[in-house]
Amino acid sequence: MTGAEGPPARPAGPRGRVDPRVAAAAAVAAAEHVEPVDSEPEYEGLVTRAVAFAIDAAIISAVSVVVGAGVAVSLSVLSVPGDIENAIFALAGGVCALWSVAYFVTFWSATGQTPGNRVLGIRVRRADGDATLSPARSLLRLAMLTLAAIPLCAGFLPILVDDRRRGIHDMVAGTVVVGSGEDQPPAA
Repeated sequence: MTGAEGPPARPAGPRGRVDPRVAAAAAVAAAEHVEPVDSEPEYEGLVTRAVAFAIDAAIISAVSVVVGAGVAVSLSVLSVPGDIENAIFALAGGVCALWSVAYFVTFWSATGQTPGNRVLGIRVRRADGDATLSPARSLLRLAMLTLAAIPLCAGFLPILVDDRRRGIHDMVAGTVVVGSGEDQPPAA
């Protein structure tokens, strides 16, 4: 022999065909070496979620500043009495708050991802495995997110120790944050 051997010989049956028993044994041996697929998704931690939230806050603030500047310029050009001007500014503050709520609720309900989440490759989904959040569940999550931030952000501390990386707002709303590829079915 020259040291370079060809492929291993396959036991052939009559007429040069591969023996089905040998093929079945080879398939079983190959199946034994397959790594088990981990069905547990990768839950996202505090830093990734905080950076995504900062991106969302920047988007919300930028839109609010542009709209607010437009309102302020309009009011400075028009001759509006002081009481009405104050009422308009109060209304603008309410619209800004409503805009913030609508931003999160709409994105979480529609796709599970805000633009900040999309940039970081994360997605909010129901803890029971269903990929979509209802608008009511999204609103509950946002309300609890706000409450979790009030006591010096203590409501976010469970994210550091919970095995599913859930904060108080996630626990109450029944949600988890996973990598955005975790909801996709395997490619065929």
